[in-house]
Amino acid sequence: MSMNMKPWLLAIRPRTLPASASPVLVGTAAAAADQSMRLLPALAALIGAILLQIGVNLANDYFDHLKGVDTAERVGPVRVTQSGLIPPSEVLKGMILIFVLAMTAGIYLVSEAGWIVVLIGGASILAALLYSGGPFPLASHGLGDVFVFIFFGPVAVCGTYYVQSLRLSLSCVLLSIPLGLLIASILVVNNLRDIPTDLKVGKRTLAVILGARGARVEFALLLILAYAAPVLMAASGILPVWALLPLLSVPRAVMLARSLRVLTGSSLNESLADTAKLTLIFSLLLCLGLLIPLAS
Repeated sequence: MSMNMKPWLLAIRPRTLPASASPVLVGTAAAAADQSMRLLPALAALIGAILLQIGVNLANDYFDHLKGVDTAERVGPVRVTQSGLIPPSEVLKGMILIFVLAMTAGIYLVSEAGWIVVLIGGASILAALLYSGGPFPLASHGLGDVFVFIFFGPVAVCGTYYVQSLRLSLSCVLLSIPLGLLIASILVVNNLRDIPTDLKVGKRTLAVILGARGARVEFALLLILAYAAPVLMAASGILPVWALLPLLSVPRAVMLARSLRVLTGSSLNESLADTAKLTLIFSLLLCLGLLIPLAS
């Protein structure tokens, strides 16, 4: 593998990695709130989640090039395979290495939480490969948003909680919903930007199916539902009132949604990073809201 790290940093897309860290942080905070947090499993879950997302990013880069999805007309961040910065064979090797490292973290979690971790990890790696690869790539058939919601929401949050608590709770399951919605909104921005180029190569993301206007409506609905979730949970007594802290980030969310109404093309690259930041801020505030009652 090439030792020039700059192209590899482009390939792993560091600005999107809060999407993998956020659900692990929330799952860990939920475990702490239930007096069942364990540091080493939490760290292993965090490392595994970040590695899985890096693997997804490399797989997306590799398979989209292989299928001719990425072209010179692309307006998103540089794809290292399509641009020739890293040979396809090297990207493939990197993807395999990352998934092997993720499996190493998974082996430790199996020793701590049992064989259900094998099912979770195996399903996650399989979904990562099927997202862009295989005979029926999920991302090219309008299913990418569902995949992201499921695996970055319920699977990631509940999986993190389980490896520490060895059980699930209602609050953990419900907390996973806003995380999945917010991380799906990151994908919406990405696909909104790529509608013109995806149309040309026949990649039918949900944004392509809905059209630009529909994708913007989807983005707004995902944010509304994500912010409504802690309000409903606090109002029903499932979570403490401190769980309303994520509402402090509402102005940022509103500004982001408004900007999407007018931005197109490469100008959405910054919106993509801002949506990932919003997800992390929301998650950190939610974690704080779960942990504050422990200090009282």
